[in-house]
Amino acid sequence: MSQDLAASRGTPAVAVEETSTADHGLFARLAAEAFGTFALVLGIVGTATFNAANGGQILPVALAGGILFMGAFAAVGGVSGGHLNPAVTFGLALAGRTSWRDVVPYWLAQLVGGTAAAAVVFSIIPETFPALTGAADKAALFQGAANGFGSHSPVAALTASVAQQGGTPVEFSMWAAVLVEVIVTAVFVGIFLGATRKRTALSPAPVVIGLTLTALIIVAWPVTNASLNPVRSFAVAVFAGGWTWGQLWLFVVAPLVGGALAALFYRAFAPVLVGQAAVGDTVADTGSEHDVVDDGALSTADGDATAGADGAGTEETETEEADADEAGTEDAQDGTEGESPKA
Repeated sequence: MSQDLAASRGTPAVAVEETSTADHGLFARLAAEAFGTFALVLGIVGTATFNAANGGQILPVALAGGILFMGAFAAVGGVSGGHLNPAVTFGLALAGRTSWRDVVPYWLAQLVGGTAAAAVVFSIIPETFPALTGAADKAALFQGAANGFGSHSPVAALTASVAQQGGTPVEFSMWAAVLVEVIVTAVFVGIFLGATRKRTALSPAPVVIGLTLTALIIVAWPVTNASLNPVRSFAVAVFAGGWTWGQLWLFVVAPLVGGALAALFYRAFAPVLVGQAAVGDTVADTGSEHDVVDDGALSTADGDATAGADGAGTEETETEEADADEAGTEDAQDGTEGESPKA
């Protein structure tokens, strides 16, 4: 369809990928994003909050995040695309894989879902549990699940006992936190873009992306407690309060920058446009959202265009001949009717 349209307008044909969310309305997609983000944040924040019972290990948190992402993506990916993360939505928009008009609504739906999950976790914390972990109250306990750097990084908390012995605890600087969050988010969004591209022929995309998230959480945990997702950081800060609000900006800006870098890298190898099929300076509007990829279709564009032109010329010739025959028949009939009978 796209090749015929491009040929009729003098544009070289390109291969077009339909988006998987085209058949679903905006409300359905927003509800899917809210539900999926709810499940993801519930797993990560819930496991991190009660992680004291596991000795503070990161592996349970990483597995909870990765596995729940697999489930949430498998459940809602066909409806909304399974972004579940503002950085992913931003990266997909920059890469031409989703419409810019959906970015803000998706972000709001993700914030609602993630904050609701944090509210559920906060509400079920027993009143006596913070004291068992050495926290003053539920908000202080929740700060252990928040993202932070410097003296609030997980490594700084683990090495705090060194200060009591006259040593210096280990702390990561702000720039180290920025670098880590940008890199791990860029890797995550880049793998998301590649694994969900329709021409990749990769069926277990949820498993690939979920395992990637698991590994990246483990990598970033010592430095920042592994955000990779502005919603995950915001949802905890709403209830943790205190120092978390002062450091929240980093966990909003850095993941978005990482998502943008991944999108630009993706476009360098697979340039795409939303709603258009374009080559060079010639653009043909398709009227719908597409993932436009040049995968060799251009090599046969001349043959397709020639075939289309020949077919169009043949149809026009046949049409003209048919019209001429009909006109001749009508003239003959008119002449016959106009003549008077001869004796």
